[in-house]
Amino acid sequence: MEYSPPPLFKQGPSALARLIFFVVLALALLISDARFNTLEIVRGVLGAGLYPLQRAALVPRDIFMGAADLAVTSATLRNENTKLKEKNLELSVKAGDAAQLNAENAHLRALLQLGSRASTQTTSVEVQYDTRDPFTQKVVIGKGAQQGIQNGAPVVNEDGVIGQVTRVFPLQSEVTLLSDKDEAVPVQIVRTGLRSVIYGTPKGDTLDLRFVPISADVQTGDELVTSGLDGIYSPGLPVAKVVRVGKQADTAFARVVCLPIAPVRGARQLLVLHYEVNQPPNPEEAEEAAAAKDAKDNKGKKGKAEAPAKSASAAAPAAASAPTAKKPEPARAKKAEPAVKPAPGTAP
Repeated sequence: MEYSPPPLFKQGPSALARLIFFVVLALALLISDARFNTLEIVRGVLGAGLYPLQRAALVPRDIFMGAADLAVTSATLRNENTKLKEKNLELSVKAGDAAQLNAENAHLRALLQLGSRASTQTTSVEVQYDTRDPFTQKVVIGKGAQQGIQNGAPVVNEDGVIGQVTRVFPLQSEVTLLSDKDEAVPVQIVRTGLRSVIYGTPKGDTLDLRFVPISADVQTGDELVTSGLDGIYSPGLPVAKVVRVGKQADTAFARVVCLPIAPVRGARQLLVLHYEVNQPPNPEEAEEAAAAKDAKDNKGKKGKAEAPAKSASAAAPAAASAPTAKKPEPARAKKAEPAVKPAPGTAP
């Protein structure tokens, strides 16, 4: 049996010959493709055949990059959502501030118009805080004696009376609200002109119009304004409106319940009205002052009358001693008379 080597070990052309052949073939293909594009169709066919393999090889990379993009996109969306929420909250706060500023602007405009209409001098103030006592209706404003705030001055806003200054400090003042149980304001009914006094109540939610006769013409809905009889509140300031009238036969006065026109607790910017008391003096005080003045005048006249008497009594001893000292003078005058009298007349 003849022995033959395996095909793998069969000797063909030498390695150098094969190298030269393939180098020449490669150069020929490069030159022909560069010059004449001879392998364009071959590349297209090979690219179309190898495209599925390329996509299959790129699947792990695409999955990894998609997951990374999804994570980045989720984080970005989360951050953007947080920023948008913060921006929305900020815009909501600004919208609320804008609405509050608009309301405050309208309120201040109304106050300015009230100040221009008021005949008395006014001072604009702002409420700082409420007092600590829960049983009183009082607030503290941010201006005091150094800004010209008077004790007892009325406090109003564009709707009507709010209260009255009851305590003045150098830089702050205490205002007793209209609804306080110790606050009283002289008022009159616009429709009938009936005058009375309105008081606060212990609860501070309503006002009580007192000293109204049971036969008086008072109806629900009547508006009450300041009468100006006290010399502090200017006449015509809106105070309250009647909401209930109770009349009983066994009482002399009717029970009239009112509500303040101005928002007593809701006002923040206020006006303090300056006042000047021009009331006539009390008759009793005037009589006492006149009696004291008359007594003082009588005492002065009596003192003046006693002064001449004292001077006369003091002059009497001097007059008594004066003649003794001046006795020789009349004698000399009598001796000189004969020489003087004949001069104007004829000779004797």
